[in-house]
Amino acid sequence: MPIIRTPEERFNDLPNFPYTPRYFMHKGARIHYIDEGKGPTILCLHGEPSWSFLYRKMIPILSQNHRVVCFDFIGFGRSDKFTEQKEYSYDMHYNTLKAVVEHLRLHDITLVVQDWGGLLGLPFALKHGNLFSKLVIMNTFLPSAKASSIFTTFFKAMPFFAWRKYAKNHPNLPIGKIIQRATVSKLSTEVVAAYDAPFPNKRYKAGAEVWPSLVPIFFNNPAASHMKQARKALKNWHKPALVMFSDKDPITGKFASFFRKRIPSATKQPTITIRQAGHFLQEDKGVEIAQHIVNFMQQTS
Repeated sequence: MPIIRTPEERFNDLPNFPYTPRYFMHKGARIHYIDEGKGPTILCLHGEPSWSFLYRKMIPILSQNHRVVCFDFIGFGRSDKFTEQKEYSYDMHYNTLKAVVEHLRLHDITLVVQDWGGLLGLPFALKHGNLFSKLVIMNTFLPSAKASSIFTTFFKAMPFFAWRKYAKNHPNLPIGKIIQRATVSKLSTEVVAAYDAPFPNKRYKAGAEVWPSLVPIFFNNPAASHMKQARKALKNWHKPALVMFSDKDPITGKFASFFRKRIPSATKQPTITIRQAGHFLQEDKGVEIAQHIVNFMQQTS
């Protein structure tokens, strides 16, 4: 299980990201996290192929009256990386999330998820409901082989399978360019470089290459049972929940109604659509999203 670490100098001069990097060890791998502000905890989870840098526009606003924790899953950001695709699994990422919550002794958590953050964070939060008080769900999904027809139709569509194949087999994934393609706003050269920073060369990209292949779209996928249980549990989530999806996300945009209809408490919140934002809506509209979350926290405190 070869593990490599991105050289620290790769993260010098990151734009608008002055946060102190913090670390702890988990089963031989170093996990990076940011811990800013004081107050009730907001835990933000990133997805594929981003890292905690994605939340840089939101942290200053959220941390004014809250403790904001963002961490990098193994294979991403400042966290260590396995060099072989076979070392990455749903359970490995799930257990990393568990380790972060336990190491930092988090409780009364407002969970903010997007992309893979939802596939991992929602099943974990619903299973450990005593630790979580609120959910903020953005541009994500909970698929499985036995999902409803909307999921089946979606996963038969060419774009997802094309992306899945592209990520796994590309000779050297252009991470920064992928982020740019999934945003509406034009990213600066410095921001694109910041998304590329964790990956000096192909050896560091095994986690990014394989993550789309771990999406449980077939019945024998080990994560399918987690998705099924989470979808059922959402029906019994009566604590506050806010669903915010963007209007220009061809990957997960159509699943906003799934969450709004399934979560009883979500119907008590206003229907919010983030306009002129792509899949990585935190990058396009981070300040606006953070203000919606602050309002949500105040209204449901």
